[in-house]
Amino acid sequence: MIRVIAIAALPLRMPSAMRTRAGHMVGAAGHFWRTRLARLTNRYHPEQHYMRGPGPKWREKHSDASLDSAH
Repeated sequence: MIRVIAIAALPLRMPSAMRTRAGHMVGAAGHFWRTRLARLTNRYHPEQHYMRGPGPKWREKHSDASLDSAH
């Protein structure tokens, strides 16, 4: 009797698992499109403003000091 109930309950569990999986897939697709849209509409890009070291003005100002410290 227990086997019959377990086998009969099996098809009821599968649709809920499929619904859960489909829900996760829809959620993941929504997250994907939200992040893409946010990146397209976001005008702040910090990588464009990142200073990668001293520029030519700094080198020009400190050129004498670097020659004195090298000796």
